[in-house]
Amino acid sequence: MKNKILAFVSGTKPGRIDWKLLIFLLLFLNFKLIIKLAAIVVIYLLRADLRFGFRIKNPRLPLFYLLVIFIGLVNWFVSGLIGNFNYSLVMAMGILCWILCILAVHQVKLSVEKNDTVTIHRTLLVFFIINIIISLAVYASIVWETGAINAYRYQGNYQKYFIGTGDYIKGLTFDTSTTNAVLNAIGVIYFLYREKYGLVIISMAVLLMTGSNLTNFLLVCTLIFVFLFQSNKDQKTLILVCFLMLITFLVKVSPQNNQYVTTAFQKVFGIQSHDKVNAKADIPITQKPDSVLTGDEQKQKFAQLYLDSINAALAKKNRKTLPGPLAAMGYMQRPLIPGDSIHTPAFQHRHDTNAIEKKLLQFVDTVSVAEIVTTSVITKTRLPGKLIAFQQTFRYLKEHPGKLATGTGIGNFSSKLAFRATAMNVTGSYPARFAYINNDFRVNHLDLYAYYFAGKDDYHSVVNSPNSTYDQLLGEYGLAGLLGFLWLYIGFFVKKVSRHTAAIPLILLMLGVFFIEYWFEHLSVVIVFELLLFLNIKEITDQKIETA
Repeated sequence: MKNKILAFVSGTKPGRIDWKLLIFLLLFLNFKLIIKLAAIVVIYLLRADLRFGFRIKNPRLPLFYLLVIFIGLVNWFVSGLIGNFNYSLVMAMGILCWILCILAVHQVKLSVEKNDTVTIHRTLLVFFIINIIISLAVYASIVWETGAINAYRYQGNYQKYFIGTGDYIKGLTFDTSTTNAVLNAIGVIYFLYREKYGLVIISMAVLLMTGSNLTNFLLVCTLIFVFLFQSNKDQKTLILVCFLMLITFLVKVSPQNNQYVTTAFQKVFGIQSHDKVNAKADIPITQKPDSVLTGDEQKQKFAQLYLDSINAALAKKNRKTLPGPLAAMGYMQRPLIPGDSIHTPAFQHRHDTNAIEKKLLQFVDTVSVAEIVTTSVITKTRLPGKLIAFQQTFRYLKEHPGKLATGTGIGNFSSKLAFRATAMNVTGSYPARFAYINNDFRVNHLDLYAYYFAGKDDYHSVVNSPNSTYDQLLGEYGLAGLLGFLWLYIGFFVKKVSRHTAAIPLILLMLGVFFIEYWFEHLSVVIVFELLLFLNIKEITDQKIETA
């Protein structure tokens, strides 16, 4: 009854799709900034409402967004950079990003307020299904191109796909595959609590297709919590099915990912298999990976494999007679046509410098980076780049205690904007004449990024990227920004959501996800997270009204 009354007041029918919200989500999550801006303009033309409800007591939206804008302005005034036009432009772009966050979260809050819960759930269902369809369509195109059902084992075309197949599964955002991975991880939890078990399986499958090992790990941790504390018998079964899917993917579908995870784990904890060490000398050169061979050894391996493939092809060309009556009639066995050998160059990874690496290398030659951490940190530690980045931040704040309270300022230490403002045009285009690089950023995270991503392909991984929301908040907004995030953002939702729904697992998942990227600056997965939590809060309110 409550939903029908609300639908009458808002002019919508219960159970319908909120097309304004759906179109807004589809446009706003696109990776291009211009499309995000268009989404904001369109939604405010369709639903012009600027009553944000920021107040100290019982705020309608998280006050965290106002806090970081205030901290950024304070740092701008005290830094002495007001007269620096290039930095002032960076500052304006940083403030604009936070304003876009406010405008977006306000609209999803309005959608929840103006619609019944069934309408929002159906809108979310369509949103996730569209993302799934696009992801599966991309994989189908890869299968069509390669002719291999399992592209994760296909080594042709210079290993264009193979272990990196997941990088192409970007979903409706057309951003990185990590963004798609996080969206599907959210979908797994959402559909698990909605008891739409078929969509749980499909969302999990698409998540695995992205090949995001770090997101897989975070989801596994979250599902273990759900299994132990917040699940019924059917949900426990589905969680076990998800775990089985993950194991199957790592062992059967893409064993290279399994080897990658194992190697990373061994590197971090200094574990080395004695059997592998002892057997290393006995392994034929043709079975050793190229990464452990010298240049001459790689040539020797290639020559030997090539000769072996020729001998094998010649052996197969010898036709053998068929036994029995067919042989007596003069029929011969159909000759075998040898296929392409996986040892030929087309099946080996080509260590060419791609367009992004060329831009980065050109930038490194122009700006003095990739010198400091190369000799002083990376060669002396087993930690991945992301953890080294946190070490850099902690060391910097220890050496500059005056920056501990409010950080270095927007775009000065660790953010997507800091990378973009360099004008190296790797994380987004930026006019070179307005380029800005703070020295604290240059000798820390920029140097770290240049070392890993201008180097060999093995280093190009999320775990080596310095990108992290926590690093951004601590480095550029100080303890005030980080504590404000925990209290005024996470705390804002924790105090209002139900403890026995998908809300708490979603919060736990996102607390881990915020380690992966500068998600607020991406203007993507955070808005879906906020929409789901506002929806949960509305459901709690509706239940209280119905029971009153």
